[in-house]
Amino acid sequence: MSTPWKGVFPAVTTKFKEDFSLDYAGTQNGINAQIEAGVHGIITTGSLGESSTLSYEEKQEVLRIAVETADGRVPVLMGVAQNTTAEACRAVEDGQVNGADGFMLLPAMLYPADRRETIAHFRTVAEAAGKPIMIYNNPVAYKVDCTVDMLEELADEEMFVAVKESSDDVRRVTDIVNRLGDRYQLFTGVDNLAMESLLMGSDGWVAGLVCAFPEETVAVYNLVQAGRIAEARDIYRWFRPLLDLDVNVKLVQNIKLAEVAVGLGTETTRPPRLPLVGEERKFVLNVIQTALDNRPDVSDFV
Repeated sequence: MSTPWKGVFPAVTTKFKEDFSLDYAGTQNGINAQIEAGVHGIITTGSLGESSTLSYEEKQEVLRIAVETADGRVPVLMGVAQNTTAEACRAVEDGQVNGADGFMLLPAMLYPADRRETIAHFRTVAEAAGKPIMIYNNPVAYKVDCTVDMLEELADEEMFVAVKESSDDVRRVTDIVNRLGDRYQLFTGVDNLAMESLLMGSDGWVAGLVCAFPEETVAVYNLVQAGRIAEARDIYRWFRPLLDLDVNVKLVQNIKLAEVAVGLGTETTRPPRLPLVGEERKFVLNVIQTALDNRPDVSDFV
């Protein structure tokens, strides 16, 4: 199964009201801002979308909001991070009904499965999916590494069309290409390794700080694709302190605070996550303000 997936795919934040209920309008506004800035796809209910604090029904509702908002302008993928294989199968089956163009699939949560179990989980969900799947590999956060050997074993399943590679090792891009050629569309999932990964052949960027800085993210991608490396590098160097905020256990709070600074959201997170305070908050605000004070003009590149 081929797919045209490439480019910048924001892993969008889920917006909440002060009572922690879903903020339909806020989520819609955030997605619209991404699409208007030129992103190439939308991913809901990922780690940044606070999937772990959403009920099953809320995950499907966020998907419906995104599909309605996108209205066919870009593909919408639903993040699937469930505790059991059966729950993941149910999620993709309902996700098809609710309009998902595809899925970003993680290993089962909580239990760090071994190779055999992980492959069985992925294959079982693929049988239920009915739509293309991006395998999300993040051994740093989720303690399961979908290795190149495993990707080779899974290559006979046509539903697997892409890989979000977040192993924190940019060498993995070359390893996958050397072994498997163009079998999978490759996406970098680590913000502060994004340009390095794109230069080594990644097709796209599942991005986090894009939620607050969509134009700059799209500009880096577009310039790299055009071979305008020096211009892309200048923007990326400016961007780097912000991108570091994504590679942090409090990435949700960091990025939502950045969204506030640019008028694209609120700080509200669901407990146990709480808004930043004290020196931690002061540090993040300083990173954001320094970036805003020196923000480049990227209007010619998006």
